[in-house]
Amino acid sequence: MENFNYHRPASVDDAVKAAKAHPEAKYMSGGQTLIPAMKQGLAAPSDIIDLGALKNSGVSLGSSLVIKAGTTHAEVASNADVKKAIPALAGLAANIGDPHVRHKGTIGGSIANNDPAADYPSACLGLGATIHTNARKIAADDFFTGLFSTALEEGEVVTAVEFPLPKKAGYAKFPNPASRYAMIGVFVADTGSGARAAVTGAGHGVFRAKEIEGALAKGFSAASLNGVKVGTDNVAGDLHASAEYRAHLITVMAKRAVDAAK
Repeated sequence: MENFNYHRPASVDDAVKAAKAHPEAKYMSGGQTLIPAMKQGLAAPSDIIDLGALKNSGVSLGSSLVIKAGTTHAEVASNADVKKAIPALAGLAANIGDPHVRHKGTIGGSIANNDPAADYPSACLGLGATIHTNARKIAADDFFTGLFSTALEEGEVVTAVEFPLPKKAGYAKFPNPASRYAMIGVFVADTGSGARAAVTGAGHGVFRAKEIEGALAKGFSAASLNGVKVGTDNVAGDLHASAEYRAHLITVMAKRAVDAAK
């Protein structure tokens, strides 16, 4: 790990000022991705801007479900309002990584990093969430732009994620047994105005599965997905699974997600 300067701002404004003053700096929320990357020499920021002192955690439920960016996976998993409003989101959070990751990792850090096998991006895209930053609001459809990339501009900080309340939603993933990252994860939602289905773990970043959505639009049931095949255009193969196998898993996980939806 290379040497770096450490900053722990007490406000979002101070965090943004620090980022602008140090162009090679990186924000750190839970640090569950950044710190391992630094240890392996895959990242070497000049400065770490720790967002942990912002005290930006918590959940509020009204006409939508709003989760502040600093809320840990464990807090999302155990929160009564999340369990009541979107049980699938609580279940998703409960199965991220291991207990250490769940008690340190945050929802804001996860979506800002946009790992192609992370769970939260599929929930954001599957539910049609809105990502709040210090400067604006960004629809999930516009937020996730590619492999480890988002629409966030230089120095911009995620402050909260706002989820519309679905009629029902479900999530199912086929996890890598070692890392617990999704080899394929599918989040489905009956929004009341149509079906949405988002896929993570396929290799190129989270995306909506139009084949799944089209079938579920005719009936939100696992039976509606019989015979549905997803192409390999957005799917990559690696030592864990071929692109064809992953594409097959998308339909399998989508059926399980629909069966689990409530």
